[in-house]
Parts: sequence; structure tokens; C-alpha cells
Amino acid sequence: MLVGTGTGATGWLRSVWQERGSALPLPRPEEDRLLWFVREAWPSPATGTSLVAGELAASGRLCLTVESERLVAFGDGVEGDALELTWGQTVRVGRCERRLRLVTGVPGRR
Repeated sequence: MLVGTGTGATGWLRSVWQERGSALPLPRPEEDRLLWFVREAWPSPATGTSLVAGELAASGRLCLTVESERLVAFGDGVEGDALELTWGQTVRVGRCERRLRLVTGVPGRR
């Protein structure tokens, strides 16, 4: 599962979005919405693949329950701060109240 903000919509999320030809517009950095994609939507005989992509509004939450022996969750591709989850545990994903601010330069400094 990949979940991304407008700030993060230039890397891995954009790659999956483009590869799948998604009709969902990528969020812009100032937007309060997230896009999500199932990374490898393998249609097993037991589970199928009916939900593989979507959008979360500012107050939306995505709730994922682990149904495998091991799942690793990490942010921004940094596996060093990963959470390891097992069968039955739940992860809730949503937009944080704090925003990332991009600083492009400081006026008056060289």
C-alpha cells in the first residue's frame, strides 16, 4: 500500500499513478488530500482485487488490518524507522494536522 500527499506525489506514488494510468489527479503540495494505491494488487482466489486505488479527503482515514504473517510499514521510503506488524494488527492512515513546508531560499542571504 502506498499513500501519498501532494508533497510526496513526485516519487514512488507518482510512479505507480503513471504506470497504472490513474484517472485520479495527483494532489498538489498545498492540498489536504491523499491518494493511495495497493502496491501489488495480486488477485488471490480468496481475496480478489476490488479496491486497488482511492483518494482520502482531509478528514478521511484508511484502516488496514493485517491478514498476513508479517507486514512492514514505513514512511518516505526510509525502512530504518519501520513498524513491523503481524496478523490482526491494524494501521490507520490519514492526513496529519502539521504540514511540511518547503523552504526554497531565505531573502537577503546568499
